[in-house]
Amino acid sequence: MAVLGGVRPPLAALPVLLALVAGLTVFAVGSDAERGVPEAVLSSQQHIAEDGAVALQGAVDQSVTDLRAAAADFGGSTSVPADGMLTRLDRAYRKWRGTAVVDLPTGRLLASHGEAVPLGKVDLRGLPANPPPRLVRDDSGVIRLLVFATLSQGGRQELLVASQSLKLPGISVGRNHTLNVVDRDGATLTSTGPGSGTDRAKALAGTAAREAQRKGTSDTAAAGGFDGPSGSLVGAADGNTRTAVGYAGVARGLATKQSPSSALGLTVVTTVRTEHHGAGTGDLRLALLAAAVLLALAAGVTSALHMVVQRPVLRLRREARRLGSGDLTAPVHVPRFGEPARVGAALEALRRQLRGRGGPSQEVVAQPPAKGRVLPGTGKGRRRLGLRTVLVVCAFALLAWPASMLLTLGSTWPHPAAVVPRLITDDQRQRTETTADRVRRGINDGYADLADLATVIDASRPQEAREILDRSLEQHGRYRSLYVVDGAGAILVHAGGEPRTPKKVRIRPGVMQTNTSGKEPVLAAVAARPVEGAPAGAGRRYVVGEFKVQYLVGILSRPGLGSVWLVDSAHRVIASNKGFVAFGRVSDGRLRAQLKAVRTTKGSAELLLGWRNPAVAAVAPFNEKLGVASALGWKVASIRPVFWIGLPEYEAQRRIMLVGLLGLTTGALCLGWLHLVVVRPLREIAQHAEALAAGDRRTVLYPRYHDEVGSLARSLELIRQRLPRTDAPPAPGSPDGAPTPSTSPSGPGPRS
Repeated sequence: MAVLGGVRPPLAALPVLLALVAGLTVFAVGSDAERGVPEAVLSSQQHIAEDGAVALQGAVDQSVTDLRAAAADFGGSTSVPADGMLTRLDRAYRKWRGTAVVDLPTGRLLASHGEAVPLGKVDLRGLPANPPPRLVRDDSGVIRLLVFATLSQGGRQELLVASQSLKLPGISVGRNHTLNVVDRDGATLTSTGPGSGTDRAKALAGTAAREAQRKGTSDTAAAGGFDGPSGSLVGAADGNTRTAVGYAGVARGLATKQSPSSALGLTVVTTVRTEHHGAGTGDLRLALLAAAVLLALAAGVTSALHMVVQRPVLRLRREARRLGSGDLTAPVHVPRFGEPARVGAALEALRRQLRGRGGPSQEVVAQPPAKGRVLPGTGKGRRRLGLRTVLVVCAFALLAWPASMLLTLGSTWPHPAAVVPRLITDDQRQRTETTADRVRRGINDGYADLADLATVIDASRPQEAREILDRSLEQHGRYRSLYVVDGAGAILVHAGGEPRTPKKVRIRPGVMQTNTSGKEPVLAAVAARPVEGAPAGAGRRYVVGEFKVQYLVGILSRPGLGSVWLVDSAHRVIASNKGFVAFGRVSDGRLRAQLKAVRTTKGSAELLLGWRNPAVAAVAPFNEKLGVASALGWKVASIRPVFWIGLPEYEAQRRIMLVGLLGLTTGALCLGWLHLVVVRPLREIAQHAEALAAGDRRTVLYPRYHDEVGSLARSLELIRQRLPRTDAPPAPGSPDGAPTPSTSPSGPGPRS
C-alpha cells in the first residue's frame, strides 16, 4: 500500500516555510515604511473630508425634509395664506435666509420673507412634484442653495422655496487646514481656511473632485463607514513641506436616488501642509541578520530531526518489513535513542523468538517476569528520554528567534511623544468637536420639528392628529415616540413606542434628560402650543418627542475616530459607538480624568501616555453653542490608540511583530504536525512491540495511518501471527509440551 504522509512532509515543510519567513523578514523589516507623508495624516484628512460631506449632506437633506414636511402639513390643513405659511416657517426654522411662495401655474410670487430668493435663475415651468435642490448664483455672484416643496391648497398648486448659504455646518478645522466645497466640474463653490482662495488650492481641490468622480464607494462602506467616494492624495513637495489632501463626495452609494443632496454632485476637499518625513524606518542590516539566523536554525533543526527521527523510523520500517516477510537471517539494526531504540530492541527479541533461540522460553512466556525484572532485549530499562524531548529542544531553539524579534521590538519601541505629530491630536480634537456639534444640531433640529408640528397639529381632531404624528415619525428617523398632551400631562394623541417621560416633564418646553438610571437613557423634546380662546394656564397643548438612542449612536459612529462616548453633565454614558451600559462610566480611566478636567466650554485634546496603550484623546462639550440642547451640558469624548493610527514608526513595529508571529506559528505547526503524526503513534507502537516481545500474543495491532509508523504496525501484526500462541493446548509428543509451529520459522509468513 502506498505511503501517505508520514515523517517526510513535516520535515520537508519546516525548512521551506522558515525560508519563506526569512524572505518576508528581509522584505518587511528591511524595507522603508515611510512615503513622505505618514498614512495617519492622509487617513485623517480623508476622515475630516468625510465628516464634512456627511454634515453637508445631512444639512441639505434636512432642509429638504423640513420644507416638504411643512408643505404637507399646510396642504393637509385648512387654507393658510401665503404670508401666514412663511411666518410659521420663520418662527419654527431660522436656518433659511429667505423663503417664498410661488403660484405654479402662473409663476407669480405670492409672498416672500427675508432675503430675496433668486427665482429668476430657475425655470419654474414644468417642474416635477417636489423638485430636487439646486445651486444658483445670484446677481452678486454668491452661491445659494434652493430647496423646493410643492403643496396643493384650496385647489391651487403652489411651490414653497427656501434659500440658504452653501456652507459646511459645524465642521471644526485647525489653523492650517483648508476646507473647500467643489462642484462636479472642479470649480470651488465655497472655501474656508488659510490660503483657500489661491490658485494652487483651487487646482488641488479640482484634482481631488475629479478623482472622487471616478471612484466608487469608500473602503469603510462595508463596515458601516462612509458610503460615498472618498480618498486622499499628496500634493507636490514645496521645500520641506508637502500638502496632504483628503476628499469625499456627497452621495449615498447605491441609494443615491434616496438622497436629495446627491444630485448636486458636490465634493468636500480638505488640505493641510505638513512637514516632509524623509527618514526611513526600515532596518536592512537587522533584517538580513534575522533572516540569516532563522535560516541557520532551520537547517540545524531539520538536520537534527532527520538524524534522530526520520532516518531511524525509515530504517525500522525496512527491518520490520523484512522480519514480517520471513527473512530472519540478519540481526536487527537497533537505533541508539528514544522510541526507535525501543522498537528496534523489541524487533530483535522477536527475531530471536521466531528463530527459536534467545527469546523467552515457554516457561518465561507462560509466566510473566517477576516484578523488577527486565526481559533481555526489550529495552524497557531506558525510557526516560525520547523523541518528545527532541521536539521540545527543537521547539525552544525555534522559539529563540521570535523571542529575539520581540526583544528587538521592545528595545526599539518608539516614544509616543516623539513620533505622534501635533497634527494628529489637533485632528482628533477637531473631529470630536464636529461630532459634538452634529449631536447638538440633531437635537436642536428635532426640537424645531416639534415646534413646527405644534403650529399645525390639532388635538381636538384625533384622527388627523394621529396621521400627522405617524407621518412625522416616518419622515424623521430620530424619534421613538411622538404624542400630544394637555396641560396636566395626560396623553391626547400618541404614535410610536410607549411614552417614558414623566407627566411633570411633559409640560416643560425645551429639551431634557428625563432619567439618570435604568436600561436606556430618555431624551425628550417638548414644544408648547396655546389653544385659542382657552385660559392661559389650562389651554396649552404640548407636543412631546422622545429621541432614539440609536439615532445618537449613528452620529457617534465615525470611521477613524476610535471609541466615542456621549456623556451627560455628571459624566454618565448616554450613548457610544462601541457598545455601552446606560449611565455607566467611560471605560478608560485616563479619559475619565480628562472629562473631569475639562470645565470650560471649549474642547481639548491630549496625548495620553502609558507604557501599555498610549492613545490620543479629545473632549468636546457643546454647551457653548446656541440652541435648546445647550442646557443639557453634555460632552463627547473620544480616544484612539496610537499603535493603530498609521504612523511609520509603529508600522515598522507591526512588521517585526508579524514576522515574529509567523516564525512562531511555522515552528509550532510543523513540530506539532510531526508530534501528532509520528512521535505519538511511534510511542504506542513501542509499547505494543515491547509487550509482544514480552509474551502478549492476544493484542491485535492496527495501523492508525498509512505511513511509515502504520507500516511498522502492520509488520508487527504479521510477526504476531507467526509467533506461537501461549494459550494453545500442547501438541502430543512435542518436547516440553511446547506447541509445534505449523510453519517453519524461517519460511515466508502471511502478507497483508
